[in-house]
Amino acid sequence: MPQQSCPLTSQQVVDIYFMEHRAKLLDIAAFLDRLERAEGHEGLQDVRVRALKKAIPLLIDSSCENHANRAERMLELLSDHTTEPTPAAHTQSALGADPNTDY
Repeated sequence: MPQQSCPLTSQQVVDIYFMEHRAKLLDIAAFLDRLERAEGHEGLQDVRVRALKKAIPLLIDSSCENHANRAERMLELLSDHTTEPTPAAHTQSALGADPNTDY
């Protein structure tokens, strides 16, 4: 049995955090709806959108031996693993996905 690291019961976790995370899922659904209604299709092929769509199944994946590490697996998937500096930034913020990965 895995070592317990949360001082709350599972019911307490649900009672305290459910509404906050329900709202986050609704935000993601609204983002994807808005994206699909937007003019043009280039956004649908954006590496960030492809990475996000690949990450969504990780939320319910329990096939991994240590499925409790969803956040770690999600962060790994949504991290840019580029080691070389970018000669010129194309945006003012982090990309949030690895542009060299085929999502």
